[in-house]
Amino acid sequence: MMKKKEIDLGGRTLTLETGRFARQASGAVMITLGDTMVLATVVLADTPREGIDFFPLSCEYREKTSAAGKIPGGFFKREGKPSEKEVLSARLIDRPIRPMFADNYRNEVQIVASVYSSDQENDGDVLAATAASAALMIAGAPFEGPIAEVRVARVRGEFVINPTFSQLKEADLEVVLAGTEDSILMVEGESHEISELDMLEALKFGHAYIAQICKGIGEFAAEAGKPRMDVVKPELAEGLSDRVRTLCYDRLMELAGTVLAKEERASTTKALYTEVAEALAEDYPEQEGAIKNLVHDFEKDAMRRTILEKGQRLDGRGLTDVRPITCEVSVLPRAHGSALFTRGETQALMSCTLGTKSDEQIIDGLQDEFRKRFMLHYNFPPFSVGEVGRFGFTSRREIGHGNLAERALKNMLPSDEDFPYTIRLLCDILESNGSSSMATVCSGSMALMDAGVPIKKAVAGVAMGLIKEGDQVAVLTDILGNEDHLGDMDFKVAGTEDGITSYQMDIKIKGISFEIMERALQQARDGRMHILEKMKEGIGETRPDLSRYAPRLTTIYIPVDLIGAVIGPGGKNIKAIVAESGAEINIEDDGRIIIASVNSEASEKAVDLIRRITQMPEAGEIYTGPVKRIAEFGAFVEILPGKEGLLHISQIDFRRLNTVEEVLKVGDVVTVKLLRVEDNGKLVLSRKALMEPPEGYVEPEPRPSDRGGRDRDRGGRDRDRGGRGGDRRSR
Repeated sequence: MMKKKEIDLGGRTLTLETGRFARQASGAVMITLGDTMVLATVVLADTPREGIDFFPLSCEYREKTSAAGKIPGGFFKREGKPSEKEVLSARLIDRPIRPMFADNYRNEVQIVASVYSSDQENDGDVLAATAASAALMIAGAPFEGPIAEVRVARVRGEFVINPTFSQLKEADLEVVLAGTEDSILMVEGESHEISELDMLEALKFGHAYIAQICKGIGEFAAEAGKPRMDVVKPELAEGLSDRVRTLCYDRLMELAGTVLAKEERASTTKALYTEVAEALAEDYPEQEGAIKNLVHDFEKDAMRRTILEKGQRLDGRGLTDVRPITCEVSVLPRAHGSALFTRGETQALMSCTLGTKSDEQIIDGLQDEFRKRFMLHYNFPPFSVGEVGRFGFTSRREIGHGNLAERALKNMLPSDEDFPYTIRLLCDILESNGSSSMATVCSGSMALMDAGVPIKKAVAGVAMGLIKEGDQVAVLTDILGNEDHLGDMDFKVAGTEDGITSYQMDIKIKGISFEIMERALQQARDGRMHILEKMKEGIGETRPDLSRYAPRLTTIYIPVDLIGAVIGPGGKNIKAIVAESGAEINIEDDGRIIIASVNSEASEKAVDLIRRITQMPEAGEIYTGPVKRIAEFGAFVEILPGKEGLLHISQIDFRRLNTVEEVLKVGDVVTVKLLRVEDNGKLVLSRKALMEPPEGYVEPEPRPSDRGGRDRDRGGRDRDRGGRGGDRRSR
């Protein structure tokens, strides 16, 4: 039976509908805002997957181009692999939903969200996560929801819920947040150096709407949903938990209080896991998985107790301490800019490459096609954590981390008008023990400065962690990998000395309070200031000059009505300029021409050729050009590209010529002076005006056939007409 629920969303209507679409899925909800419609389907496997110790959830997000009345590009004319936007949107579904499932649930769950209609004003990504939550609720999944997801922007000083694309262009803050009625689960966004207080206000504003939507989903599920399934916790063999605890807990507590390098800690812990499993193998056969899980639980408890009770972390730091940092730049001699940022056992190698307009990335999706001039690509090779792994594809995690770092830096870049380069940052994580995405931000900022990109301010990032047991709370600055894995929160905050530029939060518990977030934000600010000071030791300001291997860009402006002349018919002129100069040339609609070349000679040649095309002939100026054609009365010389003037036979030489060919032929290059520009635009040239007259030279009378200029033409006609001309002269 079809069911609908309408929810007020800041004066607009958010509609949930089930029972009409995809009825064989475990749950399906079509969500609508404006004319944007997203269908979220959920399928729950009937039986658990055997032999796994993780929750097998997969989330997919797809944008059908037909939703915006478009046909896909390319040869096949159908949707291909997910775009970066689709991958990031799928992560926005997965991250807040995953921690809300019941522990020990091992049935496969697949969530597929498809955008079927797009009004190109309302983004489907946050709608998809909300619809997925509603679909899980009506499917009866062991899901401790509902959750909802919204986007908040600050436009002209006012917060806006689920802003349109046009509103986002004016916003100085954009944040996507997900949560339950009581708390926040996930945060992702960017901003123009906002304060911690501004960020908290944005989150509180958005959470009020989340609570409202969650209430509506609850009412919707109560009407249309199936009963929630129970997950039976597997029973442990009698006495197993006590035996495992006796064998390992004290040693795990000792290990948690001992300062060890990552590899040494991992190998020591692994040996303990093996020892316990072997000790209990005879008494508890076929219980290896349960034993491993118990040791893991005790390891987690030991680390958390050590932090909460002693204030001591795995590497011996206090709660607010940042690991030792070293910063180096110019480590790659042929890169246009490079930086090596090492913080503890996390290391990021960043290179910066400067390109031209032709290097911009073309982005095509539901929105109008646009070009992207700044790209940051993040790679996490398996050797960075001492593992053997696959190469050849970019993971969703790599795309997400790269996007977070890109958003942290992009608002600090100079404008296209001030610095018309395409910029690519490439980060390889060489070592990882926590917060490699924030190391990417730091190394990216330094590499930009090393490349001579005049960024507004340096940007740094730090990841915050959380250990929470009841009323006991510890917020950790600059978390390790184990503190992320065994802790409750990963809250990344990047920014400058004056404010926050990007942020991302994921939690493993059922939400945190605003009081904890406020504490984490303040602690993150202190950590960020410390890291920025360390970065100054590597590079304190942008280099005044670009690398000698970077292309040199020269920008000139021409009148808009001359753009066609520079391009020429079928691109003839611009192609000729590129071929002759060797430079790359890009022409903007406003008349701005950007010339790119590695050497200045090519740029100067291109500028000269363009100037010649756009230059207006001026009387009295001297020009050099080829003879294009010859007539009985003179030669036509191209003094500027596409602009020819008449060099009359009488203006070629001081001696009287019978034919033009006595001195000139087609293709000869001749230097001439522009005597005047006629009213009709014709150009009158002289070669003779640039020559020294021979001794005793007397200017001869014009010949009747002379037609070089207006006066001589009249003179010839007057003589032909006899007395009429004479009469006029006599008067």
